[in-house]
Amino acid sequence: MNVRYDKRSDTLTVRLGSAPIAESDEEKAGVILDYDAQGNLVGLEILDASRKVDDLRKVEFEVAV
Repeated sequence: MNVRYDKRSDTLTVRLGSAPIAESDEEKAGVILDYDAQGNLVGLEILDASRKVDDLRKVEFEVAV
């Protein structure tokens, strides 16, 4: 998984894998879901991220066991 914030475009991008993006849908205003050719979710983008995410400098990841 890769998380990247582009300050210039104010976009937060989360890539869940390395599969190429075949299709993208804007499910809600400013939230774009990316899918591979088989329809699996492979990423998402949040536009105007600084208005929607509390702290863009901090990323937490947790795995439930």
